Amino acid sequence: MTDADQDQGQPLVAHLTELRDRLLRIVLAVLVCTVGLMPFANTIYSFVAEPLRRYLPEGTSMIATEIASTFLTPFKLVLVSAFCMAMPVILHQIWQFVAPGMYRHEKRIAAPLLASSVILFYAGLAFAYYVVFPLVFGFFSGITPEGVNYTPDIARFLDTALKLFLAFGIAFEIPIATVLLIASGVTTANDLAEKRPYVIIGCFVFGMLLTPPDVISQALLAVPMWLLFEVGIVFGRLVKKKQAEQAPD
Repeated sequence: MTDADQDQGQPLVAHLTELRDRLLRIVLAVLVCTVGLMPFANTIYSFVAEPLRRYLPEGTSMIATEIASTFLTPFKLVLVSAFCMAMPVILHQIWQFVAPGMYRHEKRIAAPLLASSVILFYAGLAFAYYVVFPLVFGFFSGITPEGVNYTPDIARFLDTALKLFLAFGIAFEIPIATVLLIASGVTTANDLAEKRPYVIIGCFVFGMLLTPPDVISQALLAVPMWLLFEVGIVFGRLVKKKQAEQAPD
């Protein structure tokens, strides 16, 4: 069957209908996760805030400066947590929508990359929580001037935490982006390796833009981004080698 026949069999209306169904399933998955997590909203917030509360001065606690913060802040975290929990479903729906239009060799590459992207995203969140949070919040707590009570606002803390989560979740996708660039022929592993100095500078620039204004968090984002870039080059070479071996088939 030619591409024209496939397009005739799947008119625009059918594609839009399928897109609507996929989006509804994504929304439903997020809603189900949200409803399931709502009873644990305060527990989830306490878990996320633990790296900060650990460094608060003895006898102090976090504060809420707005009337509705005690409800809206944990609820906001629940929505973000629900989206992260539903990520496998979201990516699966995206995959089911785009897969019919891909060639067989493209599917062989895309399926492992899709699974790897989910794992790397969660790894980025875990790295932010277990490595970055203690160092960053310990640093801020340790430089508090004498006579100043260090009592962070819960809403402001969540904004900072979500910013760090997002930054590291995206940063850990660098190997996927690198492999895709190499596998698609946009560039080569050797070309990327030659641009390593510019990539390192770019990592530190992004670290400066995406993290709080302190050297520790910037370096903690920039260095893993560079290392993940190197990992992407290694796997990109392997994928390209495998493509070359399968080319005669």
